[in-house]
Amino acid sequence: MTEDITSAGDGLDTEVEREISWRAGSVGLAALDLGDAELVHSWRSDPVTAHQMGIWPRSLTAVRERIERDIEDDDRDDFLILPPDGMPVGYVALTGQNMVNGTAEVELMLAAEHRGLGHATAALDAVVDLAFGELPMYRLTAETHTDNAPALAVLARSGFTQEGISRAACLHRGSRHDLAVLSLLRPEWEALSRPRAWDA
Repeated sequence: MTEDITSAGDGLDTEVEREISWRAGSVGLAALDLGDAELVHSWRSDPVTAHQMGIWPRSLTAVRERIERDIEDDDRDDFLILPPDGMPVGYVALTGQNMVNGTAEVELMLAAEHRGLGHATAALDAVVDLAFGELPMYRLTAETHTDNAPALAVLARSGFTQEGISRAACLHRGSRHDLAVLSLLRPEWEALSRPRAWDA
């Protein structure tokens, strides 16, 4: 499932063709590329995003090196989130893929100015459908701060259930934070009534 889309997502004035490799709802997913480092760096540098995700500012060089390592990692798939206008609004990934046990983790980051528009749910649904519809996954997990209400709401809308709390598991800005642990199992995904990515 691929298509070309014109995007100025690299932060430059020139437009580039991005290949959509997966689509669901109102967004398409395009494989993350090394040229996207500046864009990802800008998202990670947003104070609200940094607090909600428990991350700290990294240099552009460090972000570029991280993306380069991630691209070469066969146990993960990383995507830019592209709405119909082709401008990247965030990032979603399926990481820690274990084909033997059928497990993986999901990661999601949305640019501050594009939150509340349904893009996060659409992107999460897309990567969930990839995990269960194309890959042999049986269990997906996600973690976020227990006070990150927007992320918890998105995960719930996509069918995830909170199964526990990792107490004081994240150190951020000098304070310990609890992490909510959520999961989605294949039978639960099969029971969802929403359209699948391949129906988009």
